[in-house]
Amino acid sequence: MRYLWSIPAAVVAWFIGGFSATYLKGLPDGATYFVPPRVDLLLLGGFAGGVLAGLLIGRVRIAVPVLLVVAAGMWWLTGNSFSDRDMLVTLLVASALGGLFGALGTRSSVLAAFALALPVAWYAQRPAEQLRDWQWIWQLNGLLVGAGLALLLYFACWKRGWRSVGSWIPLAGFYLVCNGFVEAVQVVARSNGKPMDAVGDASTEAFFQSFAPLLREYWPWMVVAVLLAIPMVALKLRALPPPPPPPDPYADKSNDAVLSDDLDWIDEQEAHRRLLPRRQPVN
Repeated sequence: MRYLWSIPAAVVAWFIGGFSATYLKGLPDGATYFVPPRVDLLLLGGFAGGVLAGLLIGRVRIAVPVLLVVAAGMWWLTGNSFSDRDMLVTLLVASALGGLFGALGTRSSVLAAFALALPVAWYAQRPAEQLRDWQWIWQLNGLLVGAGLALLLYFACWKRGWRSVGSWIPLAGFYLVCNGFVEAVQVVARSNGKPMDAVGDASTEAFFQSFAPLLREYWPWMVVAVLLAIPMVALKLRALPPPPPPPDPYADKSNDAVLSDDLDWIDEQEAHRRLLPRRQPVN
């Protein structure tokens, strides 16, 4: 019965988590495809939707085939040609990998938080593409980067509580790397028709330059994110019911001592003894 609602919800989450922001804002050149034929959107959008869909389904053997069918069906319904195999394969692989990490994340929320770091970094940088000339764009970007980090730290402690706090430092570092990866992918997507060497140099430079504003301008927002994640986790753990007591390993056993075989004579019924022997009748 669970899959009757989780599979439709996963299909909706695949679109909302991966492509709704792009579709609702519109694309360059007036295109409004549900699955836009761009490398960065297919890669990051398919992965983001796959993670959310995998979290809802929770089973790898069901999530991956469902996402492959949904991605291929959406590609066909939006009028894209199957002859463009590179784009289609990009969408299928990104959706399948996202579904894999999302399904595995239902057992360990730390793994799911690492999987969600890339989609969250992608969403945090979306306003920068639309508001390039806005005066306070750096403040908005810092706010979104900090909010994304707070959500990731909170989600990492969802299953195990404070025992997962040790993953906050590597998770924050991986989140910074994901921001640089998003910048590099966007440079590759905008470099159509250029030589591969020039595209590789530009993407590498964009990757390393993305750390400069994060460490120079956005670090106060990241500190606030860590301070905000601490009470969020505390309130979440306080709202949970107390854990059940551990089961008693001796609940199904009796209180009788377990004796070895050579002491079984203790529990045997002894014959009735008399103090005086029975008197023989006189004939």
